[in-house]
This record gives sequence, C-alpha cells and structure tokens, in this order.
Amino acid sequence: MASKKKSHLSKNMFLDEAVDIARYDQLKYPELDKITEKQLGFFWRPEEVDVSKDKKDFNDLNEFEKHIFTSNLKRQILLDSVQGRDPAISFLPICSLPEVENWILTWTFFETIHSRSYTHIIRNVYANPSLVFDTIMDSQEISDCAQSITKYYDDLDNRNKVSPGHGSYAHKKAVYMAMMGANALEGIRFYVSFACSWAFAELKKMEGNAKIIKLIARDENVHLAASTTMIKRMVKEDKDMAKIAKECSDEVEKMFVDVIEQEKTWAKYLFKDGSMIGLNEKLLSDYIEFIGCKRMRSLGLYCPYSVSKTNPLPWTEKWIGGSNVQVAPQETEITSYISGGVKQDVSAEGLAGLSL
Repeated sequence: MASKKKSHLSKNMFLDEAVDIARYDQLKYPELDKITEKQLGFFWRPEEVDVSKDKKDFNDLNEFEKHIFTSNLKRQILLDSVQGRDPAISFLPICSLPEVENWILTWTFFETIHSRSYTHIIRNVYANPSLVFDTIMDSQEISDCAQSITKYYDDLDNRNKVSPGHGSYAHKKAVYMAMMGANALEGIRFYVSFACSWAFAELKKMEGNAKIIKLIARDENVHLAASTTMIKRMVKEDKDMAKIAKECSDEVEKMFVDVIEQEKTWAKYLFKDGSMIGLNEKLLSDYIEFIGCKRMRSLGLYCPYSVSKTNPLPWTEKWIGGSNVQVAPQETEITSYISGGVKQDVSAEGLAGLSL
C-alpha cells in the first residue's frame, strides 16, 4: 500500500518531501509569495538607464576617483556572480514548498539582471571592457572576499550531494548557515560600494551608474526581506532548526562581524590614497557598522558595535528609499516605478460593451 503524501501545508521549507505540484491556491507562507509578487513588480532592464554621459564623467575623474569607481564595480560583479548562481544551486534542490521554490527562482533571475547591468555600464564607460573583467581576481582584497562568501554555500552544496533530500541535523545546520550567509551578503556586503556610487552622483558625476545601483539596492532590500523571513520561519517550524539557531548563535554573530570588518577593510583599500568630497574611510566604516547592526538586530543577534541611532550618511536614504528621488522625466529615467504592478480596480460591469 502506497504511503500517503504529506500535505504541502504541513511541510518544512527545506529537506522535506519535494515539491510536486506548483500550486498557489493555499500557501503555508503567503508572506513569502507576497515578497515574490513585490519583486516581480520591480522588473527592470539595464538598457532602460542611459549611461552614455558616464563615459565623459569617467574620463574627467582623477586617478584616485577612477580607482574607487572601477574597484567597486569589480567587486560588485564578483558578489552578484555568486548570488546569480548559488541560491538556485544550493537551495532549489532541497525546496519542499512551492512558494519557496518560486521565490528562489525569482531571486536568482533578478541577480542575473544585476550581473547584466554591470556589463551595460562597462560597455558604455570603458574603452576596453575586457580589461575590467579579466583583472577582477587580480586584487587580493577581492579574491579574499570571494573565498569568504562561498564558504557556507560550498558546505551546503557538498551536503546536498552526499545526502540529497534527507533532513539530517547536519544538513539542516548547513541550510541555516547558508541562509544566514546569504542574508549578510544581501544586507551588508554591497553597501560600501553603493554609498560610493551614490556619492559620485551627489557630485553630479556617474549618474547613470548611480541610478542602476539604486535599482539594484531596491532589489537587494527585497532579497534581504525574503531571507530574513525564511530564517525566522525555519526556526519556528522545526525544533531542530530552533536548536541549531541557539547552538550557532556565536558562529553567526562572528560571521556578521567578519562581514562588517571586511567591508571596513574594503573602505580602507578604496580610500588608501585620500578621500572624495562628502565621503571618506571613517564615514564609510561608521555607515557599515550602522547598517550591519540593523541587520543583526533584525535577526535577534547581538551587535558588538556602539553605533549612532541615526544614519551616519543620511543622504543615502533618498537613494535607498525608492520613490523619494524626484527627477524630471526629460532629464533622466524615472526609477521609482513598478513596471509589473497592476491595479485591479475595474469591475466586469465597467468593461461591459467594450471589445478589441
């Protein structure tokens, strides 16, 4: 006699029975489905943003400013190269809920948009784009970052290969730590380079690039919300995960502190030869501690830094806030719209009598 299949509403997010029917009529975690809908509503393409003026701006930068801009671009390419693959490679094979599966596919897709956006920038700014891509791993600071961000993904990938579909305690721990690593990456690792990109735009330089980074940051906030939601739900749905969360609290806190310290080291590398108007290594270090503590506290983690209650770089909030930036349509692209959002407030009666 065949065993009765478990209801999808009683499954755990990961390492339970595999998803068979992609159904969204009844969901265990409707909040995750809403996050997916929000992300899909933010669909955009890099080619929508005109970066042609950035080429002239870049040529007018001094060598120090070029070092900041190019180094950040290389590092962003690396970060999104990882995130464009690993969520699907690591989490997708062990999904047990349709809304989780759908989110991870959406998450991965939007990361590939980010990767394509860097090529769009490079093609329009640099005379020889290959020089940028071919020298990414020449920087020790960037290669060190690569090893750090792939550690927990690699651990989970290896565990998936050894025991696919089995919810052992060690396997669950690998899932938990990989999701924490993804959360730290999405919520902290980009923000030094984000702030630099927006600082250039505040000086009326490299504004096309800054608008693309604004769109990327909007997506990363959605990804952060999703990973935070999944972490909190995993701990509530599974006693093993709750136990793992307690056992690994010190390791996770160290993970986040290491990420913050690596970002501060990156800021030091960027500004090793000086500062730019409105930004320097100290301000960036304060900013990344501020952002990092917000991320840690949202997960119930202890943050060891003494940070201000207010943002050390308050002007960045208008770039992160989405619709707060008001621009004239004839001057630049509008970046606050939702291209996939549809307001369904027209009744069937209102459409009566209309034909195509």
